[in-house]
Amino acid sequence: MSSGTTVELYPEDDSLLLTPQSDVDRQEGTLDVSDLEGERLTRAVMTMYVSGFDIIRLEAGRITTDQRRAIRDATQSLVGVEILEETTDSVVIQDLLDSSELSIVNAVSRMRLIATSMLADAVTALVENDDDIAHDVIERDDDVDRLWLVVSRIFRATLRSPRAAEELGVPREDCFDFHSSARQLERVADHAAKISNLALKLDEIPDDVADALAALHDDASDVLEKAMDALFADETAEANQLGHAAREAVLEIDDHTRTIDDMLRELDPVQAQSLGLIVDSLSRSVDYGGNIAETALQKAAPRP
Repeated sequence: MSSGTTVELYPEDDSLLLTPQSDVDRQEGTLDVSDLEGERLTRAVMTMYVSGFDIIRLEAGRITTDQRRAIRDATQSLVGVEILEETTDSVVIQDLLDSSELSIVNAVSRMRLIATSMLADAVTALVENDDDIAHDVIERDDDVDRLWLVVSRIFRATLRSPRAAEELGVPREDCFDFHSSARQLERVADHAAKISNLALKLDEIPDDVADALAALHDDASDVLEKAMDALFADETAEANQLGHAAREAVLEIDDHTRTIDDMLRELDPVQAQSLGLIVDSLSRSVDYGGNIAETALQKAAPRP
């Protein structure tokens, strides 16, 4: 900061943060998309959204039909974003949501509900050989991805500006914990979609294997629920109790997965391979729950 700079003061715990006065106007960014198309273009738009731009101007000598399709795909993958203006050589998209009205807690809570229900329905689709449920799970993965981008956008805003954290009413350290946990939930949803895709290719599976996989899912769900309850707990004692319970449950599940692996050796190799991938996805979901529990324990720990 130079002499004469207008500053803002923000309280944070027992200290004050001093920052240059921020520009309250909506942030506008311009991107040359001449050499971008398809997935690369879609990803570039998403990156600018997560980085905090409210108005994104995409320019090229001529915006092609394929590029317009990729831009539309991007806007449909983002919450509150719409195409504002289209010309031959540019497309302008705008975030219509007021960032100060977004809640990182609500977004993560919504991710929790969708991701855990996806995992439950994916296993149901598998054991009941129900393709309709499997397709529904795969479609819901997009909802989790949209919320993950919202959480990432809010989190990055709190890193740039104490004002953003103040408007959220959530300490910046807690925002980091919510962001980390949201990433784990996004991965759980990805594995639920993976299980559903495998379920579409599998016919009926043996009853004993179906029962074992359903039980493994119940264990995974228990870890995820305990971990998320720990993350959102207001009382330190409750967060510690739930967090440690979730972490201990993770260790006990390893024996369960080995038992299922032994059962799969008796099956047709092709079927066994697909079911082995499903066991792996459930095991990874357990691990993601364990990671959330670890984050919850760190959140509950005393701070210097």
